Amino acid sequence: MSIIAFLKQPIPDSIRELVDSGKLKEAEEAIKVALKRIRDPERRERLEYELFRINVLRGEYNLTVEEAFKKFKEEVPDITREEFKSLMNAGKFDYRIIDGEVRFFKFFVFNFFKLNKEWEKRRTKRDEKRERARRKLYEQQDRIIELGKEKEGYVMPVRFKVRHTIKLRAGAVPDGERVRIWIPIPRKCELQSNIRILGYSPSRPYIAHEEALQRTAYFEVYATKSGAEVWIEYEYVCKGFFVRVDPSRIEPYDENSDLYVRYTAEQPPHIEFTPYLESLAKEIVGDERNPYIKAQKIYKWIVKNITYNLPYEYALYDNIPEYVAKNRRGDCGMQALLFITLCRIVGVPARWQSSWYMNPISPSPHDWAQFYVEPYGWLYVDPSIGGSMPEDRKYFYFGNIDNFRMVANGDIMVQFDPPKRYFRSDSVDNQRGEVEWSGGNLYFDKWDFKLEILEYETI
Repeated sequence: MSIIAFLKQPIPDSIRELVDSGKLKEAEEAIKVALKRIRDPERRERLEYELFRINVLRGEYNLTVEEAFKKFKEEVPDITREEFKSLMNAGKFDYRIIDGEVRFFKFFVFNFFKLNKEWEKRRTKRDEKRERARRKLYEQQDRIIELGKEKEGYVMPVRFKVRHTIKLRAGAVPDGERVRIWIPIPRKCELQSNIRILGYSPSRPYIAHEEALQRTAYFEVYATKSGAEVWIEYEYVCKGFFVRVDPSRIEPYDENSDLYVRYTAEQPPHIEFTPYLESLAKEIVGDERNPYIKAQKIYKWIVKNITYNLPYEYALYDNIPEYVAKNRRGDCGMQALLFITLCRIVGVPARWQSSWYMNPISPSPHDWAQFYVEPYGWLYVDPSIGGSMPEDRKYFYFGNIDNFRMVANGDIMVQFDPPKRYFRSDSVDNQRGEVEWSGGNLYFDKWDFKLEILEYETI
């Protein structure tokens, strides 16, 4: 069962209107009043979650107009205040009026350039590290294709040695309080193997089962005045995957099988067969009956129509795929969820994979997907990386995958082992980790995380 199943409970329209109009203080007071009279546990949980989301929303819109102008000027030094105001008035920037003050979304600059390509010529900042990482990925991709043509399937194993650290900030909790910490670690799956825990601090963590759907190392520590710190080191082997699919060989599904039933089902609130998404799926797939070609049509539609954007924290969305489809934008996980949902609607089993993209030059949190066809089994799909590629590389990521991955998660919205007591900072995925104490969840602004690739070698 989803850990956020209560999101299906509606909140009063009056509260929704206050939140949508940026009157967050009034919304908080209205929720507190409502909680005094509501006894139903699920309705209470929904309202309590809305209080949590309001705080998340404040953190997302954390820039004043002056701070936003300075941040934009770092990218476009010759921008004038008049031009900046003109862009604001034209709706080119993501900002809101929150409790009477203009506040900009923390990633508004990144998203502006993604959606307004013509401004790139005035941009002076260049991300050289990103370009080097892209060239490294191209090298891996080319080698995987070369090896895959000789012997299809899993190829080119690489060994990673990794350290993941979480550091609680000073003053986040009182001195001496117990803090509970979950760090994502590799889970057993076809893409990766030879998983070994090498070290940890300050004490031995509880390690979830190797096939846990969201696998973690769990620590309990006691905070000091300077905070607290835990880390874990592990190693694992990841392979690339390449296969040439012959659509004429695709076989019918056993629609009574556990696999088919499970991976064509809804998972509210973020995998739902809404009227809009059902209509879109039908429009994309048409009368096609071959499951492989159905999935291919969906992939092609996403990489053509969805622009990569940095979103708000997932906690702020009621239905991620519907948002992506209607707004034509979203990050890696949002695009993966749209692919999964559309596939399931048209009867193609699909599922989630995620945690990190392990490019040794620049690792980062990342999500992607899989879909299932007979007789090939589970194939890989990465619409966000695929969509960012030049045309001659774009379709590698339909069916295939590189070997720069760390898979900690095989599903969304599932409970940890041991379970978390309070709301998660990210209730969908787990990439950075999660932290709580007896007083509640400790959000991302109360601690820092770092993933380091200590060693990387092709085997």
